[in-house]
Amino acid sequence: MHTVRQKIIDGLRLESSGVPIYVQLRDQLLRWVTTGALRPGDQMPTLRQVAVAVRVDLNTVRHAYDELERMGVVVLVHGRGSFVAQNSLKTDSSQRDGPPIEDPVETVDALARQVLHLAGTAGVDPRLLAERILHLAQNRES
Repeated sequence: MHTVRQKIIDGLRLESSGVPIYVQLRDQLLRWVTTGALRPGDQMPTLRQVAVAVRVDLNTVRHAYDELERMGVVVLVHGRGSFVAQNSLKTDSSQRDGPPIEDPVETVDALARQVLHLAGTAGVDPRLLAERILHLAQNRES
């Protein structure tokens, strides 16, 4: 019987698309979190498991996990592993831990880049995604 972590490991794929390997790994792992397959508190596959599964250097996987940690998606617990952060998907700055946002434009740009990466990973046309986001935002306001 497959565990969620094993399904993730089995599902990781690398392409020779010119996108750095750590970015491909980061985006695929991020998708597991954003789709709810990995929930807050769930343990992530170990760095070594991912490195062996996709046959890349351990430091490449570490780079992907470090990015996820910087994004607030995962929390590294030394000696125990990496876990999905409790507040990994909160976007409202009033709910976010840490200091207030200094530059909202920079924050929006960073979020937009992440969404574009996710859209590309999922094979979604970014223009269609933008239209849907605008439509959903307009319906939310009414």
